Amino acid sequence: MTREEFEELVAEALDRIPPELTRLMDNVAVFVEDEPAADDPELLGLYEGTPLTERGEWYAGVLPDRITVYRGPTLRLVERDHDGSREGVVEEVEITVVHEIAHHFGIDDERLHELGYG
Repeated sequence: MTREEFEELVAEALDRIPPELTRLMDNVAVFVEDEPAADDPELLGLYEGTPLTERGEWYAGVLPDRITVYRGPTLRLVERDHDGSREGVVEEVEITVVHEIAHHFGIDDERLHELGYG
């Protein structure tokens, strides 16, 4: 799958987030990268920033939070677990996007695993 096709799947996953949630998202940007840092080569996505639940009066004039979705590990996971199907990629991208947006809202990994977004 080309990078452009993968980026489109990320955009489509973002479009499926309910509008009542996207309206609450504040100061966050979403990126696609090919590979994560070498110390975590299987990482599918990463949220970097200050969750909404931790922002206070001091939160002003800061760079946007960053959500990164990693193409390489996602495609390798789908190849291994879903025979490389496009539907498998769509599913994994959607799970990753929801997972990272949840971090923006202050939801931790333990709760996400309980909800099926692990």
